[in-house]
Amino acid sequence: MTNSPLFTPFALGSLHLPNRIVMAPMTRFRAAEDGTPLPVVADYYAQRASAGLLITEGIWPSRAGQAGWRMPGLETVEHIRGWRAVTEAVHAAGGRIYAQLMHGGRHGHPLSRLTGDIPAGPSAVPLPDPVHVRDGGKADPPLPREMTADEIRQAVQDHVAAAGNAIEAGFDGVELHGANSYLIHQFLGDNTNLRDDAYGRGSVADRIRFPLEVVSAVAGAIGAGRTALRLSPGNPQEGMVENDPGPVYRPLVTEVNRLGLAYLHLIDDDRYPALAELLPLWDGPVIANIGENREPTSKEGGEAVLSDGVADLVSYGRSFIANPDLPERFATGAPLARVDWPHLYTHGARGYSDYPRHAPAPTRVEV
Repeated sequence: MTNSPLFTPFALGSLHLPNRIVMAPMTRFRAAEDGTPLPVVADYYAQRASAGLLITEGIWPSRAGQAGWRMPGLETVEHIRGWRAVTEAVHAAGGRIYAQLMHGGRHGHPLSRLTGDIPAGPSAVPLPDPVHVRDGGKADPPLPREMTADEIRQAVQDHVAAAGNAIEAGFDGVELHGANSYLIHQFLGDNTNLRDDAYGRGSVADRIRFPLEVVSAVAGAIGAGRTALRLSPGNPQEGMVENDPGPVYRPLVTEVNRLGLAYLHLIDDDRYPALAELLPLWDGPVIANIGENREPTSKEGGEAVLSDGVADLVSYGRSFIANPDLPERFATGAPLARVDWPHLYTHGARGYSDYPRHAPAPTRVEV
């Protein structure tokens, strides 16, 4: 139906992707209070199964990493059962889906955590702005605890356990969230990692130690071909500061490249040309995200990325919210629907799984 490079098939390991359009991870708060995905989550992802690859919203690997109320987890039998319903629905619809593991680190509030405790990150550095809490209001961010060495080691094992749970739940692979201000990113940040031990500021090798330990451990547990990593060098979200990302991310990507992961999901930012500077260090598949902190990526923007050889796949976030059939709309030139913003972060089907597919106007027949 189209000659667009977005619709060229791609082999991602053992997965055959019919197109190069990836649905980016997006937090939507449709879990039960214990972190089990609600039944409507299966509808939501199955509706979007025509994407070449789906990546779930961030899923906490353990309660210690829960960043917000009604965010989903992958820790318990109930979580596995809930996510299995999702993966079965996606696969039945012909799709492919990776679980994104997202440890909140310093994110979170006692009112929004099942443990009811203060969150912990690399250092005792709070978020800059008020945070959402369980009752729907906002509260001042707590001063996080600095993780102990034992807690760091436990966080690595929590990622391993959650990755195994993801495979048991039927996911095709796992993406580790090393971007957008969450735990792995916090170890890389200038202002969020003030440690003076082997995981801190003594050298770049120390700064990247925890990210490498997590990626290596998960790849060793479930296979490198089912393990991926998302990075966002220079991303200032949630008060992150990275004044000179290159000296940190170049050795990180060089070391991760040796593992032979399924893909690298790289966010380009105006503050640091990540795609241009880091891709020469990477031998495997690349998913490019060029819409973070910018206008949503257009069809033409994604085509340019692929035509220029910048990446193998392109991830789309906001455009998928109101357009479950986004690939079909791109292929036919159909208009994009608008997002129901007031219901973006509510907990039911409205503004989530109630967006219709595009219905073309009936062909007029002359009589």
